[in-house]
Amino acid sequence: MIITLIVVWGCLLLTGCAQVPPEKEDARDPLQSINRPIYDFNMDVLDAYMLRPVAVGYSKITPQPVRNGLVNATNNLDAPIDATNSLLQGKVSNSGVNVARFLVNSTVGLFGIFDVASEIGLVEETEDFGQTLGVWGAGNGAYLMFPAYGPSTVRNMSGDMVDAFVLPSLTLGTPVTIGKWVIKVLEARASLIPQEALLNESLDPYLFMKDIYLQRQLYELYDGNPPLPEKEKTQEETANDDFFESL
Repeated sequence: MIITLIVVWGCLLLTGCAQVPPEKEDARDPLQSINRPIYDFNMDVLDAYMLRPVAVGYSKITPQPVRNGLVNATNNLDAPIDATNSLLQGKVSNSGVNVARFLVNSTVGLFGIFDVASEIGLVEETEDFGQTLGVWGAGNGAYLMFPAYGPSTVRNMSGDMVDAFVLPSLTLGTPVTIGKWVIKVLEARASLIPQEALLNESLDPYLFMKDIYLQRQLYELYDGNPPLPEKEKTQEETANDDFFESL
């Protein structure tokens, strides 16, 4: 985290004078002149020469059943976090399901390698502290792009820090936490390989990634049912409203 902050601060100094074209200004992304160079560094350097080759190699040499077991095990380690955040959001039943999943998969499922809970109807209910903050009324804040870490927002970054360091430290040791993180990163990157063409063929890959990320966060915050955007009233509709209010 300290190294990331140092790199971000360096980028701030180097790009502080950069200007974003007026037609590309976005109220959600006031730091775009900083975020774009970091995005380019992530994609052109870190991903191209490090993360993608490792993810490709991992997916080729690791049998799918082994990968499935690793994913199940890491998801099982997250079940207490899901349960805690569900409870903080007032979703008592979801919290109970996550607790039950953890107990079943940690025992019958051999430390979570096998997702027995799903087979008996205990469906995973993922929740994170960023969503908890959203339920409590916290806004997204500025869109952020971090070196290596990727896209986030002020709210979600704060939530990720709680999920990654505060809650796991109560039950997990550092090696387990690091191992879980590595598996999640490799699996996430490997799963994106089939969709790379969509990003590469978009007119502006940076904007494409930002929109997808923010839409996904909104989708998850509202459990798959985000509110429809309010329709802007026409001048005629506004005049009609004013007329009826005056009666």
